[in-house]
Amino acid sequence: MTVDDIPSVDRALKREFKAHSAPIIELIEAQTHDPFCVLVGTILSARTKDACTAGAVRRLFAEAEGERFAPSDLERLPEAKIEKLIFPVGFYHDKARHLKALPKVLREKFGGVLPNTVEELCELPGVGRKTANLTVAVGFDLPAICVDVHVHRICNRLGLIKTKTPLETEMTLRKILPVRYWKTWNSHLVSFGQTRCAPLRPKCEGCPIRRFCEAQA
Repeated sequence: MTVDDIPSVDRALKREFKAHSAPIIELIEAQTHDPFCVLVGTILSARTKDACTAGAVRRLFAEAEGERFAPSDLERLPEAKIEKLIFPVGFYHDKARHLKALPKVLREKFGGVLPNTVEELCELPGVGRKTANLTVAVGFDLPAICVDVHVHRICNRLGLIKTKTPLETEMTLRKILPVRYWKTWNSHLVSFGQTRCAPLRPKCEGCPIRRFCEAQA
């Protein structure tokens, strides 16, 4: 795959994306239209399957005192209760600790207003570049390239890039991927990675982008 192939590949990925259930973070945004809820869901989703994340999000958000789950709800809930609500997501002890600390840091550093830049979001507890980029793209509907294991693996498998780490992948994609694809590239590739282009035994037969794939050359 080359840079010139990006439009064709994206069209094929978009068709595949529409044929399957949307990733959990897109569903959270569609249901809440709230960047803070997207951030919390993204923190919970790290190294956790969507079905498990969905259950944890549902239980946690049910504790909201207002119309939507808010920093004040995290501040009110004991850390042990947060742990119980989000179990069994991966690293639930660490995630509960980060979520409990989130409102105070948000208030002290940003006046209680969730920032909309990757660099500022990375100052919050439990937030790395992947979480920050996804929150910017999905929660705030702003251009950002979220690179997780699916994006890193598939972009390299296709031969679009040659990188060794997700950070290197993000920085390379920022240079070669047209901005109009930034917000949806993660969603399309995550869905594709979950349903077809798995790490082991990918379903190459009938793959809609097989002719662009360097691994199949």
